Amino acid sequence: MAEFNIEEYENLNPNVIVEGVKYLVPNRQCLWRVKSLHTKEPDTLEWISKFNNDDILIDIGANVGMYTIWAAVKQGVNVYAFEPESQNYALLCRNIQLNNIQDRVTAYCMAISDDKGEIGGIYIDRLNLSSFMLGSSCHSFGEEVDFHLKSRPSVFRQGCFSISLDHFIAHGELRDSDAQIHIKIDVDGIEHKVIASAMNTFKSSQVQSVLIELNTNLDQHNELIALMEGLGYKTTIHPDAIRTEGDFEGIGNHIFIRSEK
Repeated sequence: MAEFNIEEYENLNPNVIVEGVKYLVPNRQCLWRVKSLHTKEPDTLEWISKFNNDDILIDIGANVGMYTIWAAVKQGVNVYAFEPESQNYALLCRNIQLNNIQDRVTAYCMAISDDKGEIGGIYIDRLNLSSFMLGSSCHSFGEEVDFHLKSRPSVFRQGCFSISLDHFIAHGELRDSDAQIHIKIDVDGIEHKVIASAMNTFKSSQVQSVLIELNTNLDQHNELIALMEGLGYKTTIHPDAIRTEGDFEGIGNHIFIRSEK
């Protein structure tokens, strides 16, 4: 058997550069995310391209940071990224460091949810993983459900914390900020819980737009459209945003833009 060289392994640092943005690709799943960056959700990149320098992006469900990193590097925005899954969070932080944007991006290894915690606004539960592979998704905080909210077994359950978005805004770094805010929510089924945690936030005139991945097969998600419009937002949907086949049929981004008064 050939001797394993730990030094050579440690020096491996596979990465891909896309238009000046660097992403680490330690496995095929992460490489796929980079290769599909311009095709998987072109509406997300188009949305980000309209941000102004020094706007704020709150990225809820950041995964390994595909859009967090893109927004910070390409648009110069300040990003607060939430990713509770341990391996994805670690790579998210490494991508931040790789691009030298730690002054613009702060990442939190926690979930956003509507459960009201009693420990300084923090709620303690489990993150139920659909896969224990770096770069994977479809994990669920608090419930063992898939993106259709149907019960499913977890391959691993990770201890986790959550906070409401209202609590984070009111008590965190943004409490004294007057910058314009954009919010991205992609948590694979429990988007309605994130929305419920952010009602005060969405009423604020600082919030200019919200991108939410909605599952149009779910009543809970369809009701969110009317809710957001009632809060003064206009719904826009990219022609190719809603998937028309496969396991994710009926799922796609809805972008809510604050209406001018």
